[in-house]
Amino acid sequence: MTDELRVTDLNPTRRGRMSLFVNGEFQFSLDLETLAKSGLSVGDTLSQSALADLREQSDERRAKDKALNYLSLRAYGSAELSQKLCRVFDEDTAAAAVAEMARLGLLDDEAFARRRAAWWQQQGKSTRDIRAKLLALGLPRDLIDAALGSLAGDADEAALRRVIEKQYLAKLARGEREKVLAALARRGFSPRLARAVLADYTQNEAGPDPATLFDC
Repeated sequence: MTDELRVTDLNPTRRGRMSLFVNGEFQFSLDLETLAKSGLSVGDTLSQSALADLREQSDERRAKDKALNYLSLRAYGSAELSQKLCRVFDEDTAAAAVAEMARLGLLDDEAFARRRAAWWQQQGKSTRDIRAKLLALGLPRDLIDAALGSLAGDADEAALRRVIEKQYLAKLARGEREKVLAALARRGFSPRLARAVLADYTQNEAGPDPATLFDC
């Protein structure tokens, strides 16, 4: 490329953008809004810094559009959204897009943490398991503590009962109580709580007899 940077072509792409060619070489694609704001047209000249600024503006717009698309499909936490955007964009561009989503009111880490915690509780996850999953999403510890604190006081017991009734009644009916205890421990439930709750599902104890649940 020569010292003079001249726009030699602007071609529409299949995705509604414009391919920018400088001195006959493809540079990058521009969104139409960024192109319109720049006032750039074929035959114009620009500096290296102006070309770099144009690329940055276009990348930021593309990252914002990508973030909006992700959020239209499901809720995200700030850190999770940033990680996903960083697969395509550099860290600064991803951070700018995340900041814009927060400004628009489309990101709320506190509410996201609470909803996720409640959903996982309904899926029969233990408090320990939920904490680990929220940490993996990059949520701050104070928000995780608040989310777990918002769950019912007997959250682990309620989740434990759902798991037992959904997955382990048959094993209990076969007398495989210790195997069930081991499986529940692997899922993050306290052995002491598991033993106490399993007493309600064991024959000759108060509560439902799992064997009768399979009678025709």
